[in-house]
Amino acid sequence: MSKKTKKIDSAIEFDNYYRSLFDKRWDVLKQALLKEKENIEYSSNLIKPYFFDEASLFCANLLEIREGDNILDMCAAPGGKSLVLASKLKGTGQLTSNDRSSKRRARLHNVLEQHLCEEYKANIRITAHDSTKWGLFEQEVYDKILLDAPCSSERHVLSDPAYLNQWSLNRPKHLSYQQFAMLAAALEAVKIGGLILYSTCAITPLEDEDVIKKLFKKRKGRFELVDFDCTIAENREYGKIVLPDVSENRGPLYFCLIRRIK
Repeated sequence: MSKKTKKIDSAIEFDNYYRSLFDKRWDVLKQALLKEKENIEYSSNLIKPYFFDEASLFCANLLEIREGDNILDMCAAPGGKSLVLASKLKGTGQLTSNDRSSKRRARLHNVLEQHLCEEYKANIRITAHDSTKWGLFEQEVYDKILLDAPCSSERHVLSDPAYLNQWSLNRPKHLSYQQFAMLAAALEAVKIGGLILYSTCAITPLEDEDVIKKLFKKRKGRFELVDFDCTIAENREYGKIVLPDVSENRGPLYFCLIRRIK
């Protein structure tokens, strides 16, 4: 098979897969995903504003951080959500901002350095751990954990021909295994009674509610879902998702709030 044929096949496979999920809605949703995002300003307790998707801001706020909390941001780069968490801790407690990728971690360093005062940076540690193994080394340590997991990021795939040409159904399948391992590790690392916020910018159920469904199967009786209101989101089987075709170009972003009970 020639490279040109492979490129055509990947694009067709991508389109057919998401059309099978969204049916007639896919054409409108696809066009919305191709539009440039309109980011909003976040400046609360920062030394200069940070601009990101409003859905991401809503997501980070769901954890309801309290001063003195011990927080883990498992996949923190580029750093927007860590900024929200740090701004709410106000220099108290501890925030662990983790990213395994050295390039992404460098970006995380820069974002935190440029937007936070010295007092707020003092209680932050930046780490480079494999999030899938976190629960092996730290158990029942954190009050709250944000897991904004690496995902298919279909909006990015559609806007970059190089990524679209490499796409196959194996990618979301592989990512879903990794996402579940991270979520299972988070369940070990959070305290009993503590909260985990699982999120992705993927729109496929494989990486969203199916990961939660697998957690119910593998860790039954150890957690419960926490309901919340979000006027710009629509319900999935588990959790909610913000999709840009019906939310004034916000998202996409899936999120599910989990409380450990055992």
